[in-house]
Amino acid sequence: MKKIALIGSGGSGKSTLARKLGQKLNIEVYHLDALLWKPNWTPTPKEEQIKIQKELVIKEEWIIDGNYNGTMDIRLNAADTVVFVDISRVICAFRVVKRMIQYRGKTRPDMAEGVNERLDVDFLKWVWDYPKTKKPIVLKKLEQLANDKEVIILKSPREVQLFFDKI
Repeated sequence: MKKIALIGSGGSGKSTLARKLGQKLNIEVYHLDALLWKPNWTPTPKEEQIKIQKELVIKEEWIIDGNYNGTMDIRLNAADTVVFVDISRVICAFRVVKRMIQYRGKTRPDMAEGVNERLDVDFLKWVWDYPKTKKPIVLKKLEQLANDKEVIILKSPREVQLFFDKI
């Protein structure tokens, strides 16, 4: 495990797991939210997103957390390990609301400076709809990668903790 892609719904715990894994394995962690959002929630253009990620994945070791389905293949193809944090949407939605309250008007540790947390109903809807809209696409991608990569699917906070403890 030297090149780890962490994917999953918003609120699934990707960033927290990435941070803990980075400390435990002594591998640099890259939070895509911090790299791909500019102040005031201005998105990075797709061409720049691609460039940033292509530069990251050529490094010898990395942990990259984030979904960004449009560029996910860059990370998945370069990773030796893919961890899909597949937590229930109820837990994810709860965590997103909690995070919105906890960091409201401030920048989260896994975000770029100037990208202050806000109440975002569209994002909450995206999280709630993730199991129907995004998860099937992710599972199909992971199925295609299963022969070439270590693919780990964690379905509960307990499984996440057991995975972490086992490393």
